[in-house]
Amino acid sequence: MKFKLPAFLENVETPVEGETLLRKFVADPASVGGVDTLDLFSLADVGAKKNVILVGIDEVGRGPLAGPVVACAAVLKAPDIMPELNDSKKLSRKKREAMFDAVKDACACYAIASASEKEIDEINILEADFLAMRRALQALGMQGLDAPAPEIPVEVKGSFAEEDPIGRPADSLQGDKRVPQVFIAVDGNLKIRGVPAEMQMPVVKGDGRIASISAASILAKVFRDRYMDKLAEKYPAYGFEKNAGYPSPVHLSAIRKFGFTPVHRRSFHVKELEGLV
Repeated sequence: MKFKLPAFLENVETPVEGETLLRKFVADPASVGGVDTLDLFSLADVGAKKNVILVGIDEVGRGPLAGPVVACAAVLKAPDIMPELNDSKKLSRKKREAMFDAVKDACACYAIASASEKEIDEINILEADFLAMRRALQALGMQGLDAPAPEIPVEVKGSFAEEDPIGRPADSLQGDKRVPQVFIAVDGNLKIRGVPAEMQMPVVKGDGRIASISAASILAKVFRDRYMDKLAEKYPAYGFEKNAGYPSPVHLSAIRKFGFTPVHRRSFHVKELEGLV
């Protein structure tokens, strides 16, 4: 089922504004006019949700002909901790690289996980997206997910159990010290298969609307670009360091001349390569 953008997020102008509104929604839907949205997203027991953290999740690498798909789940210490956050596609590689460590520091916790080209071929790219996302959430401490260990080690900082909604260490909380409940803002119009539906809200173009999704987008993109740089050293003819596995003229020409490598997705067919697969 595809979801539309909730009305209370339609006029968001910056990721910081969207992050602030979505945190308010999780705490009290009526405060942002989002009560009608509850029927759509089934957020239960809202009045009792005093210990909820908002996690943004995004993926990169759906379209390339080679390499893994990579997902990141990120929790920001505060909505406005990094005002320059934005959709990674709107930032140059140089800018993303310059922001990478600062984005990590701005996160109370994050995890970057992947699904391999072999898994993409076996279960299709959408299911591989979901698998990478589940792996990221599992690395942060979410229980009950079907997410076996990936081929590429997960990069992780902290966990949901260590943070409260605004990023303070759990041992600083007074009273109830339960592991915080999590509400997931997912970039796009689909919920993550295999994750409880009531814990999620798809946000169309969320990487430009919700700061935590923006952070996840940047972390996932830089991580994958660097991984493709390493593959370029192993397979120099394909230009992975420049095209990140996408079907650039150099990449397509190399496939015609040298064939596919073990890191190519055999299930991806492009018109220019008909007859080679």
